[in-house]
Amino acid sequence: MSDDDSGDDSGGQDRLGGARLWILLQLNRWALTGSILFVVYVILVAASLIDLTPLRTIVATHDGTFWLFSAFIGAIITGTSIVVTINQLVLSQELGAIGDQRERMSEAMDFRQTVEDTISEDSSPPEPGAFLFELVDGVSERANELEEVVADERDEALREKIEDYVDDVTGNAETVKRNLDGAQFGTFQVIWNALQFNYSRKIYDARKIRDDHADSLSENADEKIDHVIDTLKLFGPAREHFKTLYFQWELINLSRALLYISVPALTIMAIMIMYIDANTLLGTTLGIDNLVWVTSAGFVAGISPFVVFITYILRIATVAKRTLAMGPFILRESERDEDLG
Repeated sequence: MSDDDSGDDSGGQDRLGGARLWILLQLNRWALTGSILFVVYVILVAASLIDLTPLRTIVATHDGTFWLFSAFIGAIITGTSIVVTINQLVLSQELGAIGDQRERMSEAMDFRQTVEDTISEDSSPPEPGAFLFELVDGVSERANELEEVVADERDEALREKIEDYVDDVTGNAETVKRNLDGAQFGTFQVIWNALQFNYSRKIYDARKIRDDHADSLSENADEKIDHVIDTLKLFGPAREHFKTLYFQWELINLSRALLYISVPALTIMAIMIMYIDANTLLGTTLGIDNLVWVTSAGFVAGISPFVVFITYILRIATVAKRTLAMGPFILRESERDEDLG
């Protein structure tokens, strides 16, 4: 089994480690927002050095600052109304009659009990990161049990495939467990590490081994493969549940961030409209008109709520895209680049 097979079912650990996905998923949202705004600011200031119409001329003849920044006021106010919609979306998942709440509680307890029975644990941890840790550890233990059972099988090809399969499962599991240790929900680390366990591929590989060697497998070995698959099947719903909770958590953070940044942005827009014209901020700094420095900063402040929105939604959309298929379905051809048999 190749090294590329390790990692999450939507790209693998190596692919997830790319710079693009690190920016999309792991980079702090405020740091990403600040970086984008800084790049925009530099571009706007640098554009004044090109042989274009001077900003001061545009402001003097067309009242440029008024038309530019008055549009931002309406856009920011309209944008903050999205916060209400987002909060309604999140809260709608939590509201319900007592019967609905009891059913949710019952289903959650039933699932927890099923996991505990499958991985042979008396009581599973309540924290999402620790819960996934125990579940992945259970998969690793079931895989080792399978290897022990087939150690005496006469079919050498079967033994080699089982050994390769167990090496892949335990190696991937150890990496995920190491990274999940101490990971706190609310940060992206729990979901990030859950993405690195490619349970879909492991389900497929286990089923293919069983189908290809149905005549060679003993009854005990076949039972152990079923146990591995059953444990892997529990990881999918657990990850999806925590992913849903994380999305709700992140949408709440987004709504709060938009509220925090919108009022200062509106204040800056008002200052730019009320007090900045072609007769203010005369002179240059570093060879660039002072009006360019200030107007560019005002523009950056105006788009800041939109950029905050983009950075949060980028991460949510990226995770959603990489976890579209739950269970034995693999959407990307790169995850089926080679078979075990």
